[in-house]
Amino acid sequence: MKITTSPLVGSLLQTFFTEHLLTHKRVSPQTVASYRDAFRLLLQFVHERKDIAPAALRVSDLDAPTILSFLDSLEQERHNCVRSRNIRLAAIRSFFRLVALKEPACVGLATQILALPVKRTDRRLVVALTRAEVEALLAVPDLQTWQGRRDHALLLTLYNSGARVSEMTALQCHQVHFGACSFLHLTGKSRKERSVPLWPMTARTLKAWFVELAAKSITTVFPSVRGRQLSRNGVDYILQQAVSHAAPHCPTLRNKRISPHTWRHTTATHLLQSGVDISVIALWLGHESTETTHIYIEADLATKERALEKLAPAGKKMPRFKANDQLLAFLATL
Repeated sequence: MKITTSPLVGSLLQTFFTEHLLTHKRVSPQTVASYRDAFRLLLQFVHERKDIAPAALRVSDLDAPTILSFLDSLEQERHNCVRSRNIRLAAIRSFFRLVALKEPACVGLATQILALPVKRTDRRLVVALTRAEVEALLAVPDLQTWQGRRDHALLLTLYNSGARVSEMTALQCHQVHFGACSFLHLTGKSRKERSVPLWPMTARTLKAWFVELAAKSITTVFPSVRGRQLSRNGVDYILQQAVSHAAPHCPTLRNKRISPHTWRHTTATHLLQSGVDISVIALWLGHESTETTHIYIEADLATKERALEKLAPAGKKMPRFKANDQLLAFLATL
């Protein structure tokens, strides 16, 4: 049922981005960019299907069937995965929460949109690199060149810190502290701050790298060739170049789909295999709870193998425990 006096989407969308997200919720730039892309796709979809220009689009035009058709088109035409589809739906639902507050006449429509279900997705095991694969990738950058030294420092710091790509690309020199205990000061999701210690080797590498940055008056730790902040695609390009050069010497890299986030999974997995408590790993990665970190226990086969070694196989008789009385043995020797 359409509302005859339905307001224009344009003004509400402007309020949503400039006031609601930035001022009221103080979301991260990554969230703003994700929501922006979602509405770009939605407005283009409605324009193509209903021949309604974005400037003339009204809230009533974004009814539940239209939103469902848009979500279906993401999967069928754009070949987006279910996770991407759910992210677009989250942006739309967030917008309609504001619509319900600003436009009481649209509450009914907003309620229908908010009732649209999130589609369930398969939960795959995380992929992590082995120690040999990490060393093979770290050995690729040419330390005789400026870019090679930057790439080596970047990959080493990613492995040491387990930081998100957005945290690495935005890292500034003042966030790196050198001393008896060198560490990075990071700001993650929900503006949650944390400190991550650095290995002495990582600290020495970054110290030498900072000398080169100071000579060029650059404050971003890992800049592009032009001195600007690296993009996510830039980091991925550096990593894929390293993978292609390391694969001939480390064939197992060819069988893995490696992304910058794989380094984060690798750090967590190696910490777990080293016996670090899962609550410490959660703090290391900046997770809100250990439930998020639990995926590494599920994926780590080595931890499960150690647990299996403590259990006798079925069909084998367990030896009866007999106490070893050391006192009687001592008396017998007298």
